[in-house]
Amino acid sequence: MTRLLNVDEARMQVLAQAAPLPLRSVPLAEALGCVLGEDVVSDIDSPPHDKSVVDGYAVRSADLAAGIAELLVVEELTAGMVPRQAVGPGQAARIMTGAPIPAGADAVVMVEKTDGGGRVGLPVSIRGGPVRAGQNIMRRAASLARGQKVLAAGRRLRAIECGLLAEVGRGTVQVIPQPCVAVLATGNELVPHTAVPGPGQIRNSNGPLLEGLIREAGATVGLAASAADDKAALRAAIERGLTHDVLLISGGVSAGVLDLVPATLAELGVREVFHKVNIKPGKPLWFGVWHPSETTHRCLVFGLPGNPVSTLVSFLLFVRPALAALAGRKNGGLPQWKGHLTQSFRQHGDRPTYWPVTLSGCASTPGSGTASPGLAVAPLAWKGSGDLATLSQAQGLAVFPAGDCEFEPGSEVTVIAFSSAAGEPADFE
Repeated sequence: MTRLLNVDEARMQVLAQAAPLPLRSVPLAEALGCVLGEDVVSDIDSPPHDKSVVDGYAVRSADLAAGIAELLVVEELTAGMVPRQAVGPGQAARIMTGAPIPAGADAVVMVEKTDGGGRVGLPVSIRGGPVRAGQNIMRRAASLARGQKVLAAGRRLRAIECGLLAEVGRGTVQVIPQPCVAVLATGNELVPHTAVPGPGQIRNSNGPLLEGLIREAGATVGLAASAADDKAALRAAIERGLTHDVLLISGGVSAGVLDLVPATLAELGVREVFHKVNIKPGKPLWFGVWHPSETTHRCLVFGLPGNPVSTLVSFLLFVRPALAALAGRKNGGLPQWKGHLTQSFRQHGDRPTYWPVTLSGCASTPGSGTASPGLAVAPLAWKGSGDLATLSQAQGLAVFPAGDCEFEPGSEVTVIAFSSAAGEPADFE
């Protein structure tokens, strides 16, 4: 009997096939969340001139050596204006935040430290102690200099980086694109989720579940379809799915008479990497690669078990990391925390089990190897891999090792959290 792969072994085999996708030039508006594929250099100085960082008066610091002076206002400057005259001895220019510093001035005094007038042609009284040269001035190129590398390839683009790309004039940018995923739900029993099921039928919940998981992982859904357990229909649907970066097939991968997916994939030239993993739920997971030649499109294919909780567990453990790797991200897994059971739990069976739980308190740092006394883990009354209703109450999955064992309240367990970004502490209600 062939030994089943454990979770880590199976994930390593998946990631070995998930090289980053080829670079693509995309409009800046579509770059959010992508990994940058090129170094980006500034084409400007920022700011483009010495500018005021407060509303006030541009002055010569020498005029305020005594800490107070009455100066003649010769000009008013707002952001976007170009100064028309220099500031001479005994003079000042009224200036707004962001406006260029006029020639002759070497400091700015905040408006709160002035009295009187303030209009062009009238004197203004300035107080508040000696003024130092450079006060309240941001120098040209203090933020960015022309020719400076502002972003390096490999950086994931958040809204902040997209703003910076706009500042340096990038309308398009080279990125590793987000994977485009096809979802195919199979089974004679399936009807659309908007339909009323007849005898022997169920609504297609796995399709919308997978579409949501794909988008939560930062990828895009290029196809959402369903197919009956019919060879011709299944083959045609799979052929459409293989034109995408990833194909997720829900159902049809076990050992039943209508589990046609593995054979159909083989007929279409999809190379099997592994079939079945030592896990509960999710044992029937199938994984393979379609790549007829070095010059053709490449597609990763996952045959996911048909039960919805098995589908979720398989996605989180194997598909989500693959999507991250295809997108050039180094860590696509959900965070793992250490916590303590709030109640006893009986584990039995020959496979490690991922059990839905609720979480409360504050989690410890992922990967620290220590349990957080503040993270309480409460197993739910889960009824098996078809129980999506109970799963909706869960905030994570507790990992219990294979074997028959009684876990007492307070026992330490590892938890995969559904919420919170990887690498960040989490607070649970």
